[in-house]
Amino acid sequence: MPSTTGLDESAKTGAAKTSLQARKLEFVRDAIWGVAIDLFAEKGFEETTIEDIVAAAGTSRRTFFRHFESKRDLVAQPVASYVDSLRNAIAAAPQQCSPAELFRHIVTQVAPLTVSETRMRKVMEISAKYPAAREAQLSRVAELQDHLAEAFAQRYPEGITAHILAALTLSTLSLVYRVWFAQGRQDIHSAVRQVLAELSKTACVP
Repeated sequence: MPSTTGLDESAKTGAAKTSLQARKLEFVRDAIWGVAIDLFAEKGFEETTIEDIVAAAGTSRRTFFRHFESKRDLVAQPVASYVDSLRNAIAAAPQQCSPAELFRHIVTQVAPLTVSETRMRKVMEISAKYPAAREAQLSRVAELQDHLAEAFAQRYPEGITAHILAALTLSTLSLVYRVWFAQGRQDIHSAVRQVLAELSKTACVP
């Protein structure tokens, strides 16, 4: 029987190259995004041009447009990538969780992860100051909610439970971030507790 050792090694080498290429692309994408957010915060969203961004990032317009469609795409990026954290939180929750327990689990797990990004407060400041940036973020919310509902549907395939959980989770997390931002604190856990407590009182959510 012919040896498959050579084929196995070739496959491993190909996979390693693909993984390395993916990491390089992610590094470049993150670098462009980080530079852009810093410039938006310092210079202004409307005032910052794509030329400013590529110059500060040490890259080219071609590379920029390989990763982002526009400046609006940059400020919307946190919303677009948000779904991965939400999906992971759903997958990590115990299978025996009730819908209410799953909802609380996701809010308490995802909120701290989101604000662990050092530029999160800058993103919120930009969104609060510039309507175009805020509109760019809001334009992604409906798509995000659909993806989240699909993830919830893996556990609750019948009825509208998945859609209710998706809407409730996103609305609650949005309010948590607003409270955290307004309070000006680094720790978001107090904002999570405050919002969940008020929600329990006003909407009878356990």
